Amino acid sequence: MNCEICGTEIKGEPYKTKIDNSTMVTCKECSRYGKVQSKPQPPKSKSPKRKVVNNAQRQNQRKVYSRRSREEEFEIVEDYAQIIRQKREIKGLTQKEFGAQLYEKESVIHKIEQGKMVPDIKLARKIEKLLNVTIIEKLDSDEKEFQDPRQFREATIGDIAIIKRK
Repeated sequence: MNCEICGTEIKGEPYKTKIDNSTMVTCKECSRYGKVQSKPQPPKSKSPKRKVVNNAQRQNQRKVYSRRSREEEFEIVEDYAQIIRQKREIKGLTQKEFGAQLYEKESVIHKIEQGKMVPDIKLARKIEKLLNVTIIEKLDSDEKEFQDPRQFREATIGDIAIIKRK
């Protein structure tokens, strides 16, 4: 979580600070610019209860994480809507029949074919398999670097406002 004033990452619990009738999530340093509504609670001295996780659950957790990282490496081609519609028509399927085979609603298929909705990677893989088409392509390394969300951060109030000291 980042401070809404300076944008630095907040380590531990954030402060809720009221600044000019707005309640904001701030770091300890920026909490001095307003009235602190709630402070982080100190940890209790009791020993923490540990959650018992069996091996199957631990493996499932790892699989979910690895799937996410793999999804980020792929993207849908630009003309996916036209490719899907043409191939579906060649196979003689209606949108309703096609949706039933994918376990999706007809309206979802309609939006995808109109280009109003981009299918997620999981649905795109189902479509590829059913229609025998290619609509997923692997990202180039340059594109991955550009799309890395950690390179960019959102503007904070501290970026655009001049803060007067008390």
